[in-house]
Amino acid sequence: MRFMREIAIASVIFLCLAAAPLVSMVVWPRLPARHRDDDTNNVVRLAANLFGVMTSLVLGLMINSAKNTFESIDHNVHAYATELILLDRTLRQYGAEADAVRQPLVAYVQRVVATSSQNNETTFVANQLSEHLLTEIGTRLNALTPPDATRVSFLQDGRQRLQKVLEMRWVLIEQSEGAIPWPLIAMLVAWLALIFASFGFRAPKNAITLATYVVSAALIAGAIYLILDMDVPFSGPIQISPAPLERALAELQR
Repeated sequence: MRFMREIAIASVIFLCLAAAPLVSMVVWPRLPARHRDDDTNNVVRLAANLFGVMTSLVLGLMINSAKNTFESIDHNVHAYATELILLDRTLRQYGAEADAVRQPLVAYVQRVVATSSQNNETTFVANQLSEHLLTEIGTRLNALTPPDATRVSFLQDGRQRLQKVLEMRWVLIEQSEGAIPWPLIAMLVAWLALIFASFGFRAPKNAITLATYVVSAALIAGAIYLILDMDVPFSGPIQISPAPLERALAELQR
């Protein structure tokens, strides 16, 4: 499950960041004296400052990317729910003959709402049942034989609405994979580990210092976890609201 994978990644990041300064605290006193002078320490601090600036920029880019992905998917979910309602309205206008088309449409929306309320990432994932329901809608829609020009117009509109629903569904499926590349995350963690390792140079060995390392590592790992979670907004604590789809289902069942 993607949710568990994100938690595992955050846990690994926490362990790496918490261990880095502890290892440097152990190694530092054992280094030769020429490696522990003030000049060496200044160089290490300068390198850590450089990585700190670069890390800030990368974190800002990751936050912006995750935010844009989340907002884009949220907008598409609202538009998707609207298209489902409009398709149902078109079928209602066609007449009682279209009730057979509405049955798989209602069943499909019920399935989407049910999966979205279960806090998992399968809401729009391609699967056989959803594909079958959508295919059945198209099959029954094409089987209609409009008796007059008005219903011909409704049938054409319904086909266009269904095509739009299919297109938007696949857009949501593609967007649900996330946009932040994993090599960028690995590089960011490596920079953070080097920064945390520099904290251990000449650091006093006491409870306050150790607690500061652990709390800082936990907060950084938590921030990266939330960024990754927001980049995949169909699971985890930060996810797209199912309210538009629930409203669409309520409209279809009226």
